[in-house]
Amino acid sequence: MTQIQPPQGTPAPPQKAPARPGPRTSPSSAGTAPGAPSTGRLVGVDLARALAVFGMYIVHIGPVLSATHGAGTWVRYLADGHSSVLFATLAGFSLMLIAGRREPKTGLAGRQAKARIAIRAVVLLALGTVLAMQYGGVIILGFYGVYFLLALPLLRLRAGTLAAIAAGLALVTPQLAFVLNALLSESVQQGINAYDPLKSLSEVGMLDLLLTGFYPTITWMSFVVAGMALARLDLSAPAVQRRLAALGAALTGGAYGLSLLLAGQDALRSRAEDGSSSAAGAEAASSVGGSFDARGAASDLLSAGPHTGTTFDIIGSVGVAILVIVTATVLMERLPRLRRLAGPVIAVGTMSLTAYVGHFLVQSLLGVSAGESTQTSWVPVLLFILGAIVFAALWSRFFRRGPLEALLNAATKPAKYIR
Repeated sequence: MTQIQPPQGTPAPPQKAPARPGPRTSPSSAGTAPGAPSTGRLVGVDLARALAVFGMYIVHIGPVLSATHGAGTWVRYLADGHSSVLFATLAGFSLMLIAGRREPKTGLAGRQAKARIAIRAVVLLALGTVLAMQYGGVIILGFYGVYFLLALPLLRLRAGTLAAIAAGLALVTPQLAFVLNALLSESVQQGINAYDPLKSLSEVGMLDLLLTGFYPTITWMSFVVAGMALARLDLSAPAVQRRLAALGAALTGGAYGLSLLLAGQDALRSRAEDGSSSAAGAEAASSVGGSFDARGAASDLLSAGPHTGTTFDIIGSVGVAILVIVTATVLMERLPRLRRLAGPVIAVGTMSLTAYVGHFLVQSLLGVSAGESTQTSWVPVLLFILGAIVFAALWSRFFRRGPLEALLNAATKPAKYIR
């Protein structure tokens, strides 16, 4: 077939230059729609995720609160409870990166996104169960699996609706959990656990995942839904950043201040003050192994200490999570030099699953009892943090995803066959 040539003297149509790849952010942020706002905010999210990882290290490996002084006491206190809440909030954010961050995916793309999330949920539930067989109820991954499944019906909701749901859950579920735990006799628990295959495999069964565990779904879904609401917003917009900063400060100050006013000076007491720096130790302090002592007085619902699972704890912790995410976003967008310097730390955030699971495996290799630290020194946890930064920085130079992130991504490939 003869090709038509342009007349002589007619300039040839301009050729489009090949598109240059954009900056690489976290695996979970890959696939941002063209024309979306700057991905700088996603780098901020990766930084916040890295801080959550380091907070978990401090809880599991760091010194007990009674052995800290000055700024170290504040760091240790803030890590207890708040790091896992930040993780859960960012997990909700990540769900929306898969399902369509600013605009929800619909049709075939929406069905495939839901399938990807469902597969991730099953994989995390299985991985969490395997790790719980070795390390006990301190493992949060199995709980994530349940959170993700319950979040599926919410993926297409707007930010305002999601925020309202998160607020409603924060106001209602702690009281509901308290009543259910109080009514749940030991014989009933044993009867349920006897028919639970997950409980026969590890310390964490379905009853733990939903109600009595250390990260019970009934109260922790507030954090996940709050993270989903944040993902719907343009975090790179200065006006949004200012409003979120004001909201985070109001939630934090209001919840903790009101709790102190109603419950007294011990309202914000951390269970780490009872002598254990680990989440497992805090879990043992609860008579039912749940988020708060449901066998205690109803006045316990006025406290706001880490992992108490009360309305005040949830609202205050969400406020802290919002402040961390907004601060990380602003710093990464407005201070490019700091962003470059923070590159190795950001790399940890891009492979947070690997960093989280890896620290348990390394503890086992070193003969350290995971989740049962009685350290009085900051040296071990600082070495773990440094090791994670070095590993992530080196790995990210050669691979797009962390080891476990790559496996998790591969596991979701069958979702593309959904029609």
